Amino acid sequence: MASAKLLAAFLAALAALLAAGGGAGARELRLEMPSAAEMIVDDGMPLIHMLRPLLGSGGRLGLRARVPCDSWRFAVETNSLRDWRTIPARCERYVGNYMMGGHYRSDSRAVIDEAIAYAEGLQLAGKGKEVWVFDIDETTLSNLPYYAKHGFGVEPYNRTLFTAYVMDASAPALPETKRLYDRLLALGIKPVILTGRREDKREATAKNLAAAGYAGYEKLLLKPQDVRVHAVEFKSGERKKLEDAGYVIVGNIGDQWSDLLGAPEGARTFKLPDPMYYIG
Repeated sequence: MASAKLLAAFLAALAALLAAGGGAGARELRLEMPSAAEMIVDDGMPLIHMLRPLLGSGGRLGLRARVPCDSWRFAVETNSLRDWRTIPARCERYVGNYMMGGHYRSDSRAVIDEAIAYAEGLQLAGKGKEVWVFDIDETTLSNLPYYAKHGFGVEPYNRTLFTAYVMDASAPALPETKRLYDRLLALGIKPVILTGRREDKREATAKNLAAAGYAGYEKLLLKPQDVRVHAVEFKSGERKKLEDAGYVIVGNIGDQWSDLLGAPEGARTFKLPDPMYYIG
């Protein structure tokens, strides 16, 4: 049922993209359906990318224009490139192929495999105070159904449109993150979900997390409605409150560097890939 809903969402996104007048991305990005066997991966989770680009995320796509798009993405992921507002227009196809193809899933799996290996090696104190901090957008939940209709980050952020998407509470889980989340619960490590979403989105966010299978978390922390602080200041401040309350942050995972920077970061941090947008 979840796979059918996600497939329908991507088909709707593709139809909207083609009906919008056939921009460069609509004209050039060719997609095919994965086979039935490919719909389920070895961890039993449905694929989050139900439409698969025929082209890879590198090759000639990555060699266009002056700065190769794969080099641009590398600069983004290493936090060398900062304060950017949109992806380069020339890289729309490249980022779309990366996000909806196997490369994104493979990169995410590499991060999660390491996170699980680390978690399984921890010696817990047995007092039930060890927690792992999770971001939401592009960490626990995937906004690909939204960004596939908006150029994978080539369009400037539209607060009204994205808020409507969030309030719909339909974002699918990121399968690799869900695998980590479930393993932590089994190990006795409590997830804490910390997001830059505002308090007015709490009900929709909690509903979406539940629908995506995220249950049993210790806390869901959102940004107060009228507070105006940068992401690093807000999230590091919330982590400090957790430590002051006696929690031990054994891990911290997010798709933005602003999810991970700022003391206390946690005993170890893990960065998931996300070349679609930047939050400073």
